[in-house]
Amino acid sequence: MRRALFAIVLALVSVLVAACGGGAAEQPRELVISAIPDQDPQKLQRLYGALSERLTRTLGVPVRYVPLTDYAASVTSYRRGDLDMVFFGGLTGVQARQQVPGSVPLAQRDVDERFRSVFIATTASGLAPATDVAGLREVGGRSLTFGSESSTSGRLMPQYFLDQAGVGPNSFRGPSGFSGSHDATIALVTSGAYEVGALNATVWDQRVAGGGVDTTKVREIFRTPTYHDYHWLARPDIDEQLGAGTTDRIRGALLALDPADPADKNILDLFGAGSFIPTQPANYDQVEQVGRSLGLVQ
Repeated sequence: MRRALFAIVLALVSVLVAACGGGAAEQPRELVISAIPDQDPQKLQRLYGALSERLTRTLGVPVRYVPLTDYAASVTSYRRGDLDMVFFGGLTGVQARQQVPGSVPLAQRDVDERFRSVFIATTASGLAPATDVAGLREVGGRSLTFGSESSTSGRLMPQYFLDQAGVGPNSFRGPSGFSGSHDATIALVTSGAYEVGALNATVWDQRVAGGGVDTTKVREIFRTPTYHDYHWLARPDIDEQLGAGTTDRIRGALLALDPADPADKNILDLFGAGSFIPTQPANYDQVEQVGRSLGLVQ
């Protein structure tokens, strides 16, 4: 009987120890990152996979990239705490900061402080390049596609500049399209599905330089004035989860990416940047104001 009671007591103690994690090595907390899905998923996987490896080595913390399916999912997942840090566009960054007060803009690319959108058109459309915003009037009456509905460079700012030119939402031939990504916009205009498209100037320049655009079928017709756009945004509880000073260390790791280092240069090239630079919430005030005017920011 004593042996039976001893065995029962020992089993109960083992269960309690296991439940409390006694003696077992705890899994290290990950830093989970993501980005708005604005380009080809395979390219994004290469980019953020390489960055995750670099940050893991620098921070001594496992860093994992989670791909997302659409812009809204990036904001929702960030709000829920499923993502610690996201490379947002200007608009989605503003939306995320509204939903998670205390979020920290960490860094932006050097190209993001003077970012631009481009309007492209089929060569068959006969549209000539415009020299100023007023020249966008010629886009009226044509079929047009934006990128994602929440894209700063593929929808928000292009629509803002169209409005300045007097080309309202109902000025096009048929409803405006939403391709979902910058690469998809290029493909749709190249195919002739739409006469005009608006997208991220950096993506356009990269695709043209890489030979990925058939310039006999599609060409740039206008490059917009500049605005602030993409940036890394971090949740306010990262230090609580991963240790005091972690947020500053992440910022430092991004700012320290060095184009003279081959591995870092590969990451920066994939980002279409020469470096990362500091940023602050006030940089996105214009985007917020435009977003409010279009009903995209509360």
